[in-house]
Amino acid sequence: MHTYRSPSGKRKVYLLLTVFVAGMTTLGIELSASRLLDPFFGNSIIIWANLIGLVLIYLSVGYWVGGRWADRDPRESTLYQITAWAAFAVGVIPFVSAPILRWSAQGFASYNAGILVGSLLGVMVLFSVPMTLLGCVSPFAIRLAVKDVEHSGNVAGSIYALSTLGSILGTFLPVLLLIPTFGTRRTFLLFSLTLLLVSLGGLLRHSRRRGLAYLWMVVVIAALGLFWSAGPIRADENAVYETESQYNYIQVVKEGGDYWLRLNEGQGIHSVYSPDYVLVYGIWDYFLMAPYFNNPPYTADRVDSMLLIGSAAGTIPRQYTAVYGDIPIDGVEIDPRIIEVGRQWFDMSEPNLNAIAADGRYYMASVDKQYDVIGVDAYRPPYIPFHLTTVEFFTQVREHLTDEGVVAINAGRTATDYSLVNALASTMKAVYPSVYVLDAPDYGSPLGNSLVVGTVRPTRPDNLATNAALMENPLLQDVAARSLNTRLWEVRCAGDETWLPASPTTTSVPIKACMPPFTDDKAPVEQVVHGLIIRYVLGE
Repeated sequence: MHTYRSPSGKRKVYLLLTVFVAGMTTLGIELSASRLLDPFFGNSIIIWANLIGLVLIYLSVGYWVGGRWADRDPRESTLYQITAWAAFAVGVIPFVSAPILRWSAQGFASYNAGILVGSLLGVMVLFSVPMTLLGCVSPFAIRLAVKDVEHSGNVAGSIYALSTLGSILGTFLPVLLLIPTFGTRRTFLLFSLTLLLVSLGGLLRHSRRRGLAYLWMVVVIAALGLFWSAGPIRADENAVYETESQYNYIQVVKEGGDYWLRLNEGQGIHSVYSPDYVLVYGIWDYFLMAPYFNNPPYTADRVDSMLLIGSAAGTIPRQYTAVYGDIPIDGVEIDPRIIEVGRQWFDMSEPNLNAIAADGRYYMASVDKQYDVIGVDAYRPPYIPFHLTTVEFFTQVREHLTDEGVVAINAGRTATDYSLVNALASTMKAVYPSVYVLDAPDYGSPLGNSLVVGTVRPTRPDNLATNAALMENPLLQDVAARSLNTRLWEVRCAGDETWLPASPTTTSVPIKACMPPFTDDKAPVEQVVHGLIIRYVLGE
């Protein structure tokens, strides 16, 4: 049996400080955990759901354990030992998780569902210890602070309010300051050291001997920060640069003489730069064909402006400048750090390119300009912002197009699963009189991309071939030759009518009837994308 006295004066203030720092650490680690996982699992809504759900489970267990623990041993020194161990566990997470995360990379490389699920759960389990211990703090502090039952409600409310205020700080601090400035691993260490120092201060106030006994934790965490966090986040022998921003983990990889931009888990290439060539033989080349779905005769001199939403490191603006000259190009990219990387590593220096760090839909709402071509290269499964996939969005796009304007979007797929392409094209068909799907060659890969093009005026699918015959630019001729030898459809969505082939070489159409269009109120793009990914991983 322990004799218990409610803290008063400076001891109570220190108790409340501990509650505040523990609340800040709880949300700070949850936000930092998402960035720890990004380079290996991405930041899809499934990852967020798993992360938030498991953290809530751990906290719930902590609330229950903390209440019972406090009743059995209501001493401040016990609380500070709990927070000290929680702080230490926070600090070692990014280092203990490193081999598990490297294992997950093997799962992505081989598309092994078992490895992916196992490694994800393995990392999530690492958060069980610190989050459960942090969950103990508020009920324990309430037990220590309550002097009498009459004021217990006020005490409980005040402590939970203070913990929540700390959580608010912990929500914004890593996103706006710590991760962009110090990186993910050092953000874990900073939260760990902050809570650890507060815990040691509380222990030293009660027992100098016990406080000194926990100093080894500070030494270990400081040593980890100094000697173990200097390596790359996601090892790649061809990587020449990596950084973290508010939005992404960013990696530049050099393949031969080319530079590739990879984001987050790194399974997709978002930009390609070759010092010697303009065309990169990927989906980016086919954006050059978008204007030629207009009625003939349509020639290159009629392309006078472009807006690109999701410009990344500038592959498409570079190609448009090389083909169409110094036309004004507004390249909208939500991540300003990617714009910096484009300028540093991808020669994104065209004087006619106006690189804008903003959300694409927000930017269009803020300007009164029209363009001959609007490209959307902001879809990369599973990271598809739903507000850029809806009827309302494509209506807004149409309002910013000239009378002969076209919109072209890059949609991912597999060799046999066109569900995402179908959903996006069906939505565009609700806005544009003519919509086409042009497959980029897969070159033997099981994954691929399609360009979906919508025209302001009613057009015909054979316009591309007719206009291609008029092309004089060798770069255009190259892309046109490839385009005319791949699969091309016109989208027709009347009743239950299926999509009809527009290319004489097409013998089969892997796309079924059109889907209901996405709207701002209902855009289940996550369901479509997750279904596509699951079917691919399972080999269906």
